[in-house]
Amino acid sequence: MQIRELSIPDSYEITPKQFADDRGVFLEWYRFDRLEEAVGRSLDLRQANTSVSKRGVVRGIHFADIPPSQAKYVTATHGAVLDFVIDIRVGSPTFGQWDSVLLDDQDRRAIYIAEGLGHCFVALTDDATVSYLVTDVYNAPREHGINPLDPEVALVFPDAAGEPLLSPKDTEAPSLAEAAASGLLPTWDAARAFYAELNAR
Repeated sequence: MQIRELSIPDSYEITPKQFADDRGVFLEWYRFDRLEEAVGRSLDLRQANTSVSKRGVVRGIHFADIPPSQAKYVTATHGAVLDFVIDIRVGSPTFGQWDSVLLDDQDRRAIYIAEGLGHCFVALTDDATVSYLVTDVYNAPREHGINPLDPEVALVFPDAAGEPLLSPKDTEAPSLAEAAASGLLPTWDAARAFYAELNAR
């Protein structure tokens, strides 16, 4: 398993080692000890989610109030998605920037996204199946979104995705600037303090 930090601090790409033979393939897609070594703390997993999306579906940009927010460990078990991590922590040196990882059923990579970061993906195939391990249960009043088509964020969706298909909730979500002006976004200082608290446990 190879773990590489992305250009957004506190997010990582995980590439598993696959063992193939005439029966099929075996791999470890999550290892708590290897991730803890990279991130600095173990994940206290509280919920597992799965979504199935048709080609072109965009889910996100989603985030939750910090603390406790949700750290996410995400992989695609069928098909392919381009997965984005967006730095929405006000005061971060990479605020407003993003990085992406191709998650598919060939390389079987995963992405780790720390609490307080924005998350989004676009499905590149029909029946793209994404599984998420998260560190807290869903709490609707604490969940928020930013419009994934916000030109200030400027996510780049591959041509393979076709026309973006958004939910009404994501279409009506505020821009990054609107979310910042309303005090909706987490701050870099609050995120760092929360990470330090988790690391000390």
